[in-house]
Amino acid sequence: MRGKDEQAKIELLGSADSAKIPPVPKRRRNRGMPPPATFDIDTLPSSSNLTALEAAAVIRRTPGALEQWRRDPNHPLKWRYVDGRPLYRVDSVREYLAKCDKATSGSAQ
Repeated sequence: MRGKDEQAKIELLGSADSAKIPPVPKRRRNRGMPPPATFDIDTLPSSSNLTALEAAAVIRRTPGALEQWRRDPNHPLKWRYVDGRPLYRVDSVREYLAKCDKATSGSAQ
């Protein structure tokens, strides 16, 4: 015989047939271009760190592009991992942008 406590548990949980649990949708990351940065990179101290999303907003690339670049240890945009998350120093982002400007202006002439 079942006790009252056991019967109450069954009623609370319901039987497997009485209620079907809807599947949990997968969480999708936004892989698109982030909006332009809301800060001026030239006013930040050189030793400041930017997250991958902030760096992507400054250089106008997708976070997926930065993720791809991190697989290449010789890529000119430098990063470091802090607590397992990639961070970009402001001075490194400035240097990368300066190199891109030089490459663009040199080929246009």
